[in-house]
Amino acid sequence: MPTDIEIARAATMKPIIDIAAPLGLAAADLEPQGHHIAKLSATALKRAAAATPGKLILVTAVNPTPAGEGKTTTTIGLGDALNRIGQRAAIVLREPSLGPVFGRKGGATGGGHSQVVPMERINLHFTGDFHAITSAHNLLAALIDNALHFRLPTATGHPLDARTISWRRVLDMNDRALRQLALGMGAGNGPVRESGFEITVASEVMAVLCLADDLADLQQRLARMRIGKDTAGNFVTAGDIGADGSMAALLVDAMLPNLVQSLEGSPALIHGGPFANIAHGCNSVVATRTALGLAEFAVTEAGFGADLGAEKFCNIKCRSAGLEPAAAVVVATVRALKYHGGAGLETLGSENAAALAAGLDVLSRHVENLGKFGIPVLVALNAFTADSAAEQQAVLAHCRDTLGVEAHLCSHWADGARGAESLARAVVAITEAGGSSNFSFLYPDAMPLDEKLRTIAREIYRASDIELWPAARRMLAQFVDQGFGHLPVCIAKTPYSFTADEHVRGAATGHLLPIRSVRLAAGAGFVVALAGDINTMPGLPRAPAALHIGLDAEGRITGLS
Repeated sequence: MPTDIEIARAATMKPIIDIAAPLGLAAADLEPQGHHIAKLSATALKRAAAATPGKLILVTAVNPTPAGEGKTTTTIGLGDALNRIGQRAAIVLREPSLGPVFGRKGGATGGGHSQVVPMERINLHFTGDFHAITSAHNLLAALIDNALHFRLPTATGHPLDARTISWRRVLDMNDRALRQLALGMGAGNGPVRESGFEITVASEVMAVLCLADDLADLQQRLARMRIGKDTAGNFVTAGDIGADGSMAALLVDAMLPNLVQSLEGSPALIHGGPFANIAHGCNSVVATRTALGLAEFAVTEAGFGADLGAEKFCNIKCRSAGLEPAAAVVVATVRALKYHGGAGLETLGSENAAALAAGLDVLSRHVENLGKFGIPVLVALNAFTADSAAEQQAVLAHCRDTLGVEAHLCSHWADGARGAESLARAVVAITEAGGSSNFSFLYPDAMPLDEKLRTIAREIYRASDIELWPAARRMLAQFVDQGFGHLPVCIAKTPYSFTADEHVRGAATGHLLPIRSVRLAAGAGFVVALAGDINTMPGLPRAPAALHIGLDAEGRITGLS
């Protein structure tokens, strides 16, 4: 079968105005970025926000594995299938980061015959949103060092204390060499201080853009972001050094969602891109609300497995934006379940009933966890050509007989929308039968911050408890004293395991979740807790995907997946 990039390149894309038309958008509502990409105008966003919203469908998955689950592929396939059966659906995705594109994971535009296009542009520079976010973040860093250099007074009346600066720089690339650096070296460049880089998708600016209601809210959130303390010990924000206005100016265009199309012509809004392991893992509130206002169904995804992305989608994004999912789809594959059940990567093409049975515990847990939010759940079993029919039937039977949920065998990777039609019909049926929503959060605002962390650890990860390091415990107490105890929490953790150890497979129970440090994201509106050895600047693997990407004799990009 052709590769993803070959399938995408062979497709005949429609002019972007033709993709916009079924959503009720006219040429005046678009800001074209070429023939096949457009940003939506501010006027179109306001009109969509005022419309009666459609139904929000969350696509999530089991914990990721090297075998792949196809969560984004399924999100696209479901959106295509809903349109195929006569519904008006819009797909809502995050923008790919260059870190995974050139690192371990690859691109984020789907696969096979369920892709969004033009895949090369989307996976690489796209419309420049990530560059704008990186620039805004680093502008604040430059203004901080400038204020330190000249000992400028802040709005608190005192200059910044270089020893307390917590704002680091960002780059949309995996580069472990930048994790720890000395700044201000050389005559006239000081003061000298230690700092480092994080990846752009971990930036609070990224989170702020994705959670902001509009430009006014964006600037207010930017102004609230903490950067350190002054020499008198007072906390200082980006607004206190006058950085919020210029940062917001860099983000004006980046606040507008991007419209593209699937291979089958479904409209797709792609906007924002925080990771779910080190951030909140959801596309922008603006894009989601716009899709809900323009379509009957908005099909979206949250990063990595349901223990990370879906939990944060519910407890952070929905809480902040007042959203309620009408249904959730958990994506699994026979291969991934066998891997979680202990099978070796090289043996996944062979039947292994014992490994599959053990792996089904992982699927069960994710389904059960989503039920704790009151969301109706379906399972999409994403078919691989090497799957055995017996193993596929074992998964479907487990969902039906043990979990009491519908599961659908989906072949959208090979067959496009036709391969996810039964899933689409089930989504329509389950949302029509749902009646009043039973959606609820896992914890209330008033719960203490440490108990919020403990609740997620016990209810979602099935840990016995959390292990708060002393510094983390002290910081949580300070956040409460400063009036931030009501905020939701965002646990940064490996996506590959229910534990903080990426090597522990399966449905682990009874473990301790170590919380080594916490951070206040006052602009984004949550508290970040770093579990285990998670790092906010990833490194490249031994054999990065970048080594297989290049140009052919005609100047076309090759090797993207």
